[in-house]
Order: sequence, then C-alpha cells, then structure tokens
Amino acid sequence: MSKTPFYGGQAVIEGVMMRGPHYMAVAVRDPAGQIVVHREALTGAIYHGRWARWIFVRGAIALWDTLALGMRTLSFSASVAMGGEAEKTAIEESSSGFQQAIWGSMVIALLAATGLFFLLPVVLSGLVNHATSSAFLRNLVESIIRLVLILGYVIAISLLPDVKRVFGYHGAEHKTVNTFEAGQDLTVPNVRRFTLLHPRCGTTFLLMVVIISFIVFTVIGRPALPLLLISRIVLIPVIAGVGYEFLRLGATYYHVPLIRKLIAPGLAVQRLTTREPDDSMIETAIAALKSVLEAEGVLPATPDNPATLSNT
Repeated sequence: MSKTPFYGGQAVIEGVMMRGPHYMAVAVRDPAGQIVVHREALTGAIYHGRWARWIFVRGAIALWDTLALGMRTLSFSASVAMGGEAEKTAIEESSSGFQQAIWGSMVIALLAATGLFFLLPVVLSGLVNHATSSAFLRNLVESIIRLVLILGYVIAISLLPDVKRVFGYHGAEHKTVNTFEAGQDLTVPNVRRFTLLHPRCGTTFLLMVVIISFIVFTVIGRPALPLLLISRIVLIPVIAGVGYEFLRLGATYYHVPLIRKLIAPGLAVQRLTTREPDDSMIETAIAALKSVLEAEGVLPATPDNPATLSNT
C-alpha cells in the first residue's frame, strides 16, 4: 500500500479547508472578494500518537476529528464571509467559551444524526415485523430506509441556494486535489480539466456506512428493541472504522479496474454533493491546498499565495 500522504479537505462557507498530515489551512472569500487564509499545525496525540494509526481505530478517530475540525473551520469561514475580522476569529477559537460552544454544537449534531440515520430506521423497519420473521429482510428494509433518509436529506438541502454554493466549493476541492495527485501544476486551467469526483470523498463514505452497517447488523441479528437500539449506537465507531479502511483501500487501488467498478456507486452519489465550480472557487481551493503544501515543504513558499494567518 502506498505510503504517500493523503491530502484532502472539505467545503466551508465561501471557501475550502484543506489538510495534510501536519497542517491544515482554510481559505475563504471575504465580501470584498479577497481570499483570507488561516493555517495552523495539527498537533496532539489524535494526529501523531501511535494508537491513532491503528487500523480500524484510525477510522473512528478520523471521523471525530473531521467533525471537530469542520465545526471550527465553518465558524471561521462564516465570520470571514460575513465581513468579520479573521484575526479576531482565529484568536477567539482558543478561548474556553468558544471551545464550549463548538463542543456543544457538535454533540447536538451527533445526537441528531444518530437519531435520524441510525435509530429512526430501526423504528420504521419495525413496521415489517409482522410481515416477515427473517432478520435478513428486516435489516435489509432498515438499510433501505437509512439510505433513503440520507439521500433524501442531501437532495433536500441541495435545493438551498447557499448550499449549492457550498457544493460548488466541494467540487473545487475535489478538482484541486485530483490535479495535485496527478502531478499537475495548481493553476485554474489545469484544475478546471479534472473530474468532480474523488474516491476518498465523505459522500462515498456515507454509502459505505450503509452497506457495512447492513452486513454488521445482519450478523448480530434482531435482538429485543432496547438492545437493538443500543447496538445501533455503540457500533457506530466500529462501522466508521471499517468504512474508513475500505475508503482508503479504494483510493489506493483506484487504478485497478475491478476496484473502480466496485466503488462506482459511491462515486455516483458524489454527484449529489458537488457542483461545477467557477474560477473564483477554484482559486480559493488552490490557495488552501498551496498553503498546506508550502507549510509541509512539498511546495516552495511563493509570494503570490494570499497572506496566511498562522497559528503554529
């Protein structure tokens, strides 16, 4: 398996966050049209501890870190996009009150997602209990309901104008990473030529979670309702860990024709969460990735990259 570091990120409000093994950077367009970049080192055991690299464990850690880092970068991007002071936002991120708000928001989001996508399908699938005694069929119905809820949620939010712009930045993030991984210079014309799809996308991960959860839940059967609901919650880290490993394998061996066919449905689902970006979106994604690559010594520092607010 390739030991080349993975670079990737996520879309934020009017911008893109990119990250590597040691640094992350978020680039955001302010109301004046200027790109504001905040970069910081990724420190702590969650990034560099030996246990954080254990197979299956690292998947659950990556999911948790994605949520936490995503909340912080979303807050930063919202402040910049609304004309706030980026420097002030970066400083406020270190305050205890800000951190408490971030953790509180993340806990609420996790509870809502768990209830909607893991517990509600169990309750709804209970409607077929009298129609069949097959645990396999019951779990199949539960998984279909889970998939419908996830896709329905994504389709519903994609109708919002602000979300459409976020999906455009999501497309810019994919195209920019694809350009870098192809060994091409990070320029707007080069990035424009590449696909919107990427095998390590979180949208593909969601589809993997549905498939893996069906397999895991079928193996454990259908215990009494209280145990059934508890199993759906406590097994989330396990499912996330397995899904993460499959996502990495798919990305590493994407050049193999059979692997490309196997992950094709996951790539197809990405059409729901990506849009063709305009040039300004691509420029923002390039600024974020260049900032990370320069900090990690992959690219030499260049004066044409926007000023970076470093918190290192």
